[in-house]
Amino acid sequence: MKFALPAALVAAPGLGLAQEADTTPTNEDIGFIFTTFMFLVAGFLVFWMAAGFSMLEAGLVRGKNVTMQLTKNVSLFSLAAIFYYLIGYNLMYPGDGWSMDGILGAFGWASMEPVGLEGADPDLTYASVGSDFFFQLMFCATTASIVSGALAERIKLWPFLFFVIALTALIYPIQASWKWGGGFLDNMGFLDFAGSTVVHSVGGWAALTGAIILGPRIGKYAKDGKVTPIPGSNLTLATLGMFILWLGWFGFNGGSQLYMDTAGNVADISRIFANTNTAAAGGAIAALILTQLRYGKPDLTMILNGALAGLVSITAEPLTPSLGVATLIGAIGGILVVFAVPLLDRFKIDDVVGAIPVHLVAGIWGTLAVPLTNGDASFGVQITSIVVVGVFVCVTSAVVWLILNAVLGLRVDEETEINGLDMGELGMEAYPEFSKS
Repeated sequence: MKFALPAALVAAPGLGLAQEADTTPTNEDIGFIFTTFMFLVAGFLVFWMAAGFSMLEAGLVRGKNVTMQLTKNVSLFSLAAIFYYLIGYNLMYPGDGWSMDGILGAFGWASMEPVGLEGADPDLTYASVGSDFFFQLMFCATTASIVSGALAERIKLWPFLFFVIALTALIYPIQASWKWGGGFLDNMGFLDFAGSTVVHSVGGWAALTGAIILGPRIGKYAKDGKVTPIPGSNLTLATLGMFILWLGWFGFNGGSQLYMDTAGNVADISRIFANTNTAAAGGAIAALILTQLRYGKPDLTMILNGALAGLVSITAEPLTPSLGVATLIGAIGGILVVFAVPLLDRFKIDDVVGAIPVHLVAGIWGTLAVPLTNGDASFGVQITSIVVVGVFVCVTSAVVWLILNAVLGLRVDEETEINGLDMGELGMEAYPEFSKS
């Protein structure tokens, strides 16, 4: 009898543990938890890229247009968040609800699981709907950010924002569904890991059509074909923007592994991080050396865009290359930027921040480079997919741009462009103490 109480006390913790064991997470629960957490962390890293685009563009435009660029970037992200929820997400990921099988997704707004998953039967092999929606939204907003910088210093605010609505609600989600939603390009075997084509070239094609329709800035090109350099206002901000984008890209590419539920997936994510980083370095160094050789001095703006081109180039396949090959893929992206910028000038296509060389040219290169390291890819399918996406985005973007131009007018008047969009369109300046007025 004297041992009865101590025995009961010893047994009590065991009984408690037995009861708690009923709520111990299963391996599927743990995989669901970690993958969901990965999407949320990767998502806010990609969200931080919005700050990167803002700073990059603010630094590369003239001081009289900085407030406009900042306004556009805040507005475009907010519009993307709303219209991707209302229309884009289900168009991009229709599941079994295709309106046209493999071509046009489902119409309807996104919906999350109930609070606490009460009464829900979640797919524990993947992640929460909320985390997936949050992560994918950031890619959609990134596409719109690409367009903003290319058309800077001469486009009106509201026509641009209406185009953003069309891009984020319809154009981007429809073509993205063809690959990432399980559509016809995916069934063909098209490989685009994190979006060299699906995200970056789409933004590039939309920017290219807009730049052609909008025309160059006043004074950019002389009648004899001479190009007049128009320096940006703040290379410090532009450099900060580039580094923020570089940081955000770890979420962009790393999160696109889509799973964090096994040791193998975690190892792959770390491999993606390393390859993403070295591709950016390769692009920056290639641009550094090439501008020294071509112009006699290094060009910081080219170096910044070289790093970004390296990042775009590796985005289509950041997992399978070795570190050395990833560096070379990024370096070729940096080289392409240095040659693409003057090529655009030759055709009098005015891209203020170099978005078209970085996101379109390097995006095409990165997509073509996939078969070099991934045996599941074929050059024929990759080329076909680039053409299909390019034609679709150019045609739909051109239609939207032309309608907006006819109804609202895309371009500010000459006086507003000369004096600056900040005062003419917004009535405020980013640097009023330095204003000549």
